[in-house]
Amino acid sequence: MTVHLRFLAILFVALCTGLPAQGAASLADAAGRYAISPSGSKIRFAIGQIDGGGMQGVFGQFSGTISIDGSNIGKSRVDLTIFPASVSTGKPRVDSFLKSNAVFDTANEKQIVFRSTSVKRTGDSSAVVVGRLTARGKSSNETFNVSLENFAKGRIVFHVTGKVLRSRYGMDVGTPIYSNVVDFDMRFDARRR
Repeated sequence: MTVHLRFLAILFVALCTGLPAQGAASLADAAGRYAISPSGSKIRFAIGQIDGGGMQGVFGQFSGTISIDGSNIGKSRVDLTIFPASVSTGKPRVDSFLKSNAVFDTANEKQIVFRSTSVKRTGDSSAVVVGRLTARGKSSNETFNVSLENFAKGRIVFHVTGKVLRSRYGMDVGTPIYSNVVDFDMRFDARRR
């Protein structure tokens, strides 16, 4: 499944302009095209369970680019592709179930796509991004909180969190025993090309 996170590019520009004054990078310094590094990045998720258990996992395969327009935040863009066939919980039986047609249906569905529609800075190095997430042929608006962790020497790092209702995408099998809410905790490390 592919996730286009165009929202992050807009966010990246917004965050770079909001760095603290001392030693702050200018927007011109941050402008450019970046490649998201899978080795330095992580996409983690967690789903709660009534008895306090639940499941946690990662997506091991993804790629993407971030294009930051130094003069116009609205022209910035991020494209991220996540392959849900790479989902891993550390439990092969659970992984097989997640890949089945009950959840990701990886035999037929290859991409999850996210495209930003708005970004609002919430602090010197943070923002809220709203965008359109599409999975299994269904689309819905989702909101993510983003904070800048680092920007130096052509490298930019963001921490992204958000909650997604899996029922919006036809993946609500097991509710209410398992929560309908999926908590995402992501770190994107990107290098200027």
